[in-house]
Amino acid sequence: MPPSKATPVTATHVTTVTAPAEHAPPPTPAELAAAHGLTVSGARPTLPQYVAQLWDRRHFVTAYATARMHATYSTAKLGQVWHLVTPLLNAAVYYFIFGLVMRASHDVPDYVPFLITGVFVWDFIGSSINTGTRAVHGNLGLVRALHFPRASLPLSSVVQLFQQLLVTMGALVVLLLAFGQTPSWSWFLAVPTLFLMAVFCAGCAMIMARIGSKNPDVSQLMPFVLRTWMYSSGVMWSIDSFLRADDLPHWVLLALKVNPAAVYIDLMRFSLIDSFGTGSLPHHVWPIAIGWALLAGVGGFVYFWKAEEEYGRG
Repeated sequence: MPPSKATPVTATHVTTVTAPAEHAPPPTPAELAAAHGLTVSGARPTLPQYVAQLWDRRHFVTAYATARMHATYSTAKLGQVWHLVTPLLNAAVYYFIFGLVMRASHDVPDYVPFLITGVFVWDFIGSSINTGTRAVHGNLGLVRALHFPRASLPLSSVVQLFQQLLVTMGALVVLLLAFGQTPSWSWFLAVPTLFLMAVFCAGCAMIMARIGSKNPDVSQLMPFVLRTWMYSSGVMWSIDSFLRADDLPHWVLLALKVNPAAVYIDLMRFSLIDSFGTGSLPHHVWPIAIGWALLAGVGGFVYFWKAEEEYGRG
């Protein structure tokens, strides 16, 4: 039987050609940061978070303020005594110019207690605002090197000055007793007055700290602004005599009445001086004092927090 021919089998190779896949675009830096849990350095936290961070740094604020207070007159021989001597010398100069030369003391009973109380209170208000103007710009090295709530800087400056004020208030009590003032229950009103005044000054310091961080030249203008404010706040003369005048425009009288520095000075005088305590304090004074403290304290804090991520840049 003849052999059968094998049927040739041919293999057909099918080659599948696939189109090259398109390259995905590289992730953006923001996507990479989000994927790895990174956040912007110095980003502004929410307001509750900012308050919590600031509360956690409260020991830093007080320690920094205390260190600055001790370093202020560290090179002077009298040292910390200058915290008391400086306002007393200012009061002596104002007494000679306004009390003797210009005879402002004739219309004011207990003029010496009137004057030294006004000088001590104004020294705290003016110094808080003036120091707050340089709080951020004068500490750029610290701001750029460390991460912390920037509000610690203006607040620490106010805490430092408040510590000095407590020392001078002790001396003020001694001086008032020496000039014939008698302690009374009204002296305890000085405590809420000091608290409201401190809140007001802290808010003003934060406002000026933000302004001064972007415009350093403001610190050169502040002495002139504060001097004008001091002369219109009744530190050396009685505002009541001007309020009784009929020839002044209404807006001038209104500005004198609601002037925050004058309000806090009047409250302190009403609390500590006999001739002021015997009279009735106008009903509008305490609401104005509380209103200024809330407006400056809360408004200044929020205003400063709004620019938290901008401090130290540029």
